Amino acid sequence: MGFYSTIIDEISFYTGLSPTAFFTIAFLTFLVYRTVTSMFVSPQDFNKPPVVSARSGSLFEVAEPRREAVEVGEMTETELRLYNGSDKSKPILISVKGQIYDVSEGRNFYGPGGSYTMFAGKECSRALALLSFKPQDINGNLQGLDESDLTILEDWEYKFIEKYPKVGQLVPEQRTQQIEQSQEDYLNEYQQQNRNL
Repeated sequence: MGFYSTIIDEISFYTGLSPTAFFTIAFLTFLVYRTVTSMFVSPQDFNKPPVVSARSGSLFEVAEPRREAVEVGEMTETELRLYNGSDKSKPILISVKGQIYDVSEGRNFYGPGGSYTMFAGKECSRALALLSFKPQDINGNLQGLDESDLTILEDWEYKFIEKYPKVGQLVPEQRTQQIEQSQEDYLNEYQQQNRNL
């Protein structure tokens, strides 16, 4: 019993802590040390080949082949919505300031279940400028934004330009209808001329 009381007295004398506080701090320090060291791999373990159980599946998932960006040209918001990642045969597209980018390389972020999936297949300039995930902000309306919001949007635009290929441009719905109407008028006029011959 003399040894135990001597240790308790020494702990109190040298640390100024009660034995309970000292052992609590020592235990927590040990836990923090174990947690931090478990985050790193020793040099010896780094060079070892991975151990694979015979019961487990493939060690590596088969990655989807990298697809080349396809130019989509002019596209309306209605057409853009079809490229939201729900169809794996189509690229994932996003519009920023009217410019359409193929973000298929970031499928983990923009595809179904990703943290930015709500932007896929949409014009998202306002949401990026406001750093907002609100559905009502996911559009191209820049009215009412101040200088700092526009600066944030410009930073996002540069990130998209650097990382993803630009594949098209967003056009208003009315313009597409006008083009279709003029093509239809031209076709009707052509057919009328051929009947007269």
